Amino acid sequence: MTNSADQAKSIRLAIVRQKYRPDGGAERFISRALEALDDQNIDLNIITRQWEGKPNPKWKIHLCNPAKYGRVSREKGFAAAAQQCWKQEHFDIVQSHERIPGCDIFRAGDGAHRVWLEQRARVISPFQRLLTQISPYHRYVLQAEEAMFHSPELKKIICNSEMVKRDIMRCYGVDESRFAVIYNAIDSQKFTPATDEQRHASRETLSIPAGAVALIYVGSGFERKGLKPAIEAIASSDRYLIVVGQDKDQKKYESLAKQAGCLERVRFAGVQNNVLPFYHAADGMILPTLYDPFPNVILEAMACGLPVITSQTCGGAEFIREGREGFVCDALDVAKLSEFVKKIPSRLENAEMGNAARERILPCSPKNLSQQLVALYYSLLA
Repeated sequence: MTNSADQAKSIRLAIVRQKYRPDGGAERFISRALEALDDQNIDLNIITRQWEGKPNPKWKIHLCNPAKYGRVSREKGFAAAAQQCWKQEHFDIVQSHERIPGCDIFRAGDGAHRVWLEQRARVISPFQRLLTQISPYHRYVLQAEEAMFHSPELKKIICNSEMVKRDIMRCYGVDESRFAVIYNAIDSQKFTPATDEQRHASRETLSIPAGAVALIYVGSGFERKGLKPAIEAIASSDRYLIVVGQDKDQKKYESLAKQAGCLERVRFAGVQNNVLPFYHAADGMILPTLYDPFPNVILEAMACGLPVITSQTCGGAEFIREGREGFVCDALDVAKLSEFVKKIPSRLENAEMGNAARERILPCSPKNLSQQLVALYYSLLA
């Protein structure tokens, strides 16, 4: 326990994130955490290459944007510049959201890259697997990941799910004592179940019949997030699918929906700064992601009273008991996904599963996130 005298001392905290995008899941964690920490006795600093959002005027932004000549050059250059910045500034704690050796805390928001490559190998061709093995970028990330997890400066690893903790322990042999599992926060006052009026208005905009059952998929990077199995699961039902997010291969997924005979029931909505009206149009979420540490969109959907269908390789599965808050299966098990899709009821007819989902995420408040982070920081300084 820290005493009040300890807590009176201001902490100079640096958070490292290469690029801030308002629609990114990791960035939403950072912004929510920073807002939650705003009333604490913490001097907040951001080390970044590019910050696209509108940071709080109390936060100090340290721009590190060296020249880059490709993906590896970009990663190496930012890592070196960030290390130089935090050494010059002598921060009390450096919390990195990038794989950079020498930080005090690493937040494994992207999980273990090695595990992502294991899962991706399940859906790519042998030739693509060979390219991945010889890719300078993937080799660099794996080396940086290993160096960081074995760095003597690393004191704690923040994981947003038990799944990621187990993955890192398995891949890198890190002792369990070095982990802190801290779930993401959700504003359950902002993300709320739709009123009848909100549901009607959102569905009218999307041309979805009032009586139909609709599921929502939210995520950019359709291969990793599992849009293909989601479309295939929807195809064998009468359900509608709302797709929020972007991918350079979107046309390929539109063709897939057309071939599967369900394109008229799929709505490609693109990236949205405000996803709330789209949640309000849905009765449930489907996210059969190949690998996802714990996507914020699952918390958002559950807060909106939506049961969730997701995969065993998604940290969000830890919040779901089968038939209670949703359903969980292998990311590529289309037969199971199809079965689960048909078990999601219209929220108008039966809101029990959706209400249980909302109840489950209520402890994930910004206040609890703030308390856990502050306690962690002071424990490290002690």
